[in-house]
Amino acid sequence: MPSIGTSARSFSSSARTFPTTSKLCLNGHEYLKRQLTQRGIAYEALDNGIWSCSAPAVVQRLADGLSAAKIEALLRKWFGRLPHPFAAGDRRAGYRYDCSILQSEFSLTQALNQPVMGRLFFEEVIRENLDLGRPDQVQLIFGRRVSRRTPGRFRTRVITEGVTPSLHIDYKHSRIKQYHKDGRALRTETTINDSRDFDIRKGLSHLSALRKVGFQANRRLLDVQRISQDCAVGEAAFAGVCRPVTVDGQRAAALRWADPVVQALFSALIGFRLVPEGWRQRDLRTPLAALLGVPSEAVSAGRMTYQLRRLRLHGLIERVPRTHRYQVTACGLRIALFFTRVQARLFRPGLAAIMPDAVRDDSRLRRAFEQLERAMDQWCEEAKLAA
Repeated sequence: MPSIGTSARSFSSSARTFPTTSKLCLNGHEYLKRQLTQRGIAYEALDNGIWSCSAPAVVQRLADGLSAAKIEALLRKWFGRLPHPFAAGDRRAGYRYDCSILQSEFSLTQALNQPVMGRLFFEEVIRENLDLGRPDQVQLIFGRRVSRRTPGRFRTRVITEGVTPSLHIDYKHSRIKQYHKDGRALRTETTINDSRDFDIRKGLSHLSALRKVGFQANRRLLDVQRISQDCAVGEAAFAGVCRPVTVDGQRAAALRWADPVVQALFSALIGFRLVPEGWRQRDLRTPLAALLGVPSEAVSAGRMTYQLRRLRLHGLIERVPRTHRYQVTACGLRIALFFTRVQARLFRPGLAAIMPDAVRDDSRLRRAFEQLERAMDQWCEEAKLAA
């Protein structure tokens, strides 16, 4: 997974008046580098970005501090040095250049802790998000309502230049571009070519409002992509429960989903989550025995100690400090609810519907499995491999 890096912005502004115009181009990452060098803070560059820094909090503070007032001061400094048509008398009379934003770019660079997997990760993200350019997705990313009267083309483009793919999402005159930067980071950048797309005026004083739009678009895109990749998170959570674990040198056996004892433990934990002061080992013993269909005497104290140890090391329960009581953790409640509900409402009814010796019905699931069996039998016959 990537770790969050720094955010910066680049933009072009213009000073417009008759008879000439001027343009100022400013790169936020280069501004950061100069500021870090001036303060003697060590950093490692990533092309025009920053890969690492000895003081990341300072980097972010400097990036956030690149305000409209600072940019205005820089522009006025050069106006004082370069020739322009306004004499001192003109300026005293109120004639001067006014600054507007022609283009602004807001970027987020996420440094990958395993760069060798970055390309594979990014290509998988692209495959899972080819529909991001659709109007219903674009309005989520940019936080703007899209109707049939909204101008512009809504599309997702995957562009390969050389061997480096990039993802492009368009909205009116604005665009989000995402690519694998130098093989070491994921770069997400929103470019706004017309602030009026978001009902924001073009004056430099409105930079903070535009900045909010750009960075929120970056975050929304990453949130959408994160949801599409949550299967990897779910796989890790499943493995954390259904495989043995070792915590501080203590080993605990796996809590296997299909084990009736594990299902009984999970069912009992759901009720104990509501006990505010915690519960003891003996409190769990009776309901566990009832769920297993055995008398309480059949569940020994040693067996209960073993089960509690498994639950604790897997992070499903925790001991109340300085007591012999336990509490169900938030993670434990969610896993217990999910495992028991899937078992009771999905797995067992689903198997009952598709098994050959089950009572025949007209369920869609059974018809689909029968169609699959016929297709497989037909393929085997055609290949002369009798089933």
